[in-house]
Amino acid sequence: MVGQNLIPELCLRGDRVVAVDRNVHNLEILARRAPGIETHVADLAEPGGWEELLAGADAVVDLKAQITSPALEVHERNNVVAGRRVLDACGRHGVPHLVHLSSSVVISVANDAYTRSKRVAERAVRESDVPHTVLRPPLLYGHFDVKHVGLILRHLRRWPVLPIPGNGRYLRQPLFVGDLCRAIGAVLGRPAAGRVHDVIGHERIPFIELLRRAASLAGLRALLVPTPLALYRLALGALARVSDRPSFTREQLDALVAGDDFPVGSWAEELGVRYTPFAEAAPLVFGAPAPEWREMASTQ
Repeated sequence: MVGQNLIPELCLRGDRVVAVDRNVHNLEILARRAPGIETHVADLAEPGGWEELLAGADAVVDLKAQITSPALEVHERNNVVAGRRVLDACGRHGVPHLVHLSSSVVISVANDAYTRSKRVAERAVRESDVPHTVLRPPLLYGHFDVKHVGLILRHLRRWPVLPIPGNGRYLRQPLFVGDLCRAIGAVLGRPAAGRVHDVIGHERIPFIELLRRAASLAGLRALLVPTPLALYRLALGALARVSDRPSFTREQLDALVAGDDFPVGSWAEELGVRYTPFAEAAPLVFGAPAPEWREMASTQ
């Protein structure tokens, strides 16, 4: 999601970008959005020729994340092992600036596999000798969102009824992906100083209201049904027994309703980035999705 939005912007400002991803289809879409870009298919959790691509780089932006899986080892492999390989390659080649995309979950009260693995990955960066900047975004929304609000909207396009855990009033602090991309661009223009920025949305929006606004802008008729947490958790347990790749897990449910309220801080002022209110960005995202977003979402 972030890479598909960030890389064309970096190319427009004149940067030479080399993109590495293990998903061939996603790289093909990226190549159409940013003609002439150099792309490489590789699994960052495995050693390989991709490590040599870091030689001579002015900066490395590490965007990967395993967000959902019922298996702890999958989070460990794709967040921790792959992160350490990127970190080691940066150190070996003397990369002067690693921008590490962490997550607000590292300061969350949640304790699921995703949260634990992201904490370990961030700690490795902060304790290393590699010059770095750490950014911690919250729930993101924008084009190419295939795992968050975008996933829910795809469900609503097929079936306009969606059970919502509990009363749905737990707060989210969503961030427009364009704001995160501008934050990344800002830190790339500065020397690495080991800073950590909690890039949190300024607004606190109840989850159910967030979904209602997104569905309305997308022209969807949606019935969001508050469901007792015990019943929802029971249903997720049943789903986990019949699917090896559930789109939502019990651990994610616990994280969703945990009650986080992150401090906004002064990241926008510090980085010189204007925060885009949800009411301003949401119509651009949900009201007129990019064709590539639809194409990418349909393959997941």
